Amino acid sequence: METGKKNAPEIEIQGVTKSYETREGSFLALEEVNLDVEKNEFICVVGPSGCGKTTLMNIIAGLNPPSTGTVKVRGESVTGPGKGKGVVFQQYALYPWLTVEKNVEFGLRMKGVEKEKRREIAQKYIKIVGLEKFAKSYPKELSGGMKQRVAIARAYTTGPEVLLMDEPFGALDAQTRAQLQENLLNTWQQEKKTCFFITHDVEEAVLLSTKVIIMSAGPGRIREIVDVHLPYPRDQETKLTPEFNELKNQIWNKVYKEYLENAK
Repeated sequence: METGKKNAPEIEIQGVTKSYETREGSFLALEEVNLDVEKNEFICVVGPSGCGKTTLMNIIAGLNPPSTGTVKVRGESVTGPGKGKGVVFQQYALYPWLTVEKNVEFGLRMKGVEKEKRREIAQKYIKIVGLEKFAKSYPKELSGGMKQRVAIARAYTTGPEVLLMDEPFGALDAQTRAQLQENLLNTWQQEKKTCFFITHDVEEAVLLSTKVIIMSAGPGRIREIVDVHLPYPRDQETKLTPEFNELKNQIWNKVYKEYLENAK
């Protein structure tokens, strides 16, 4: 009996190394990183400060080329920023002179989507992130959490299959962060995108992800991949379960070990 071919990974990272030249000499940020991310997975990357998490995400996004190795997204080699990838940074990067609606529409306008269609698409994602009442507001009238929801909605509007997020909730207070975690989980389950999410927060990583990638300190390598088998849907109540806390402690101990080894 003939079996079908396995689909190619949504993100395929092979032998990626990244070094920088500094006044002190060459600095090795990443070394021989290999990783496959399957379609619709929610990957969270954790590790000590300086382990190359953001560098890796920027290489996937096409914002920074690897020194050696290759990255493919949906089977195509990444040679620069391009379609199919949405990026959300910790800084909101909104246009202060545009309303929420116009900020969310911006990528569609750059692609030449006609006015009524882009408004329809923008309204869909503004509703998903719960900002319908603020569509005509300007960024200065929004809280930090609301600004980040605008950034997430904008990333979704152009229809990326892969969403790359670099500590998007890192600067927010605990209550706002919890709210946006649940909002992101709900959006991910509705939209079925592939998410690559960087965080320093192990608890956040376990709550959100299907897999947690633990990176080693300097130079960055993948130390371990941990499957998270907690059922979806998840919410803040999930954090109270014994299974959640056992997994969180297991991952935290490994991350802390990397921190201690790097501090020697």
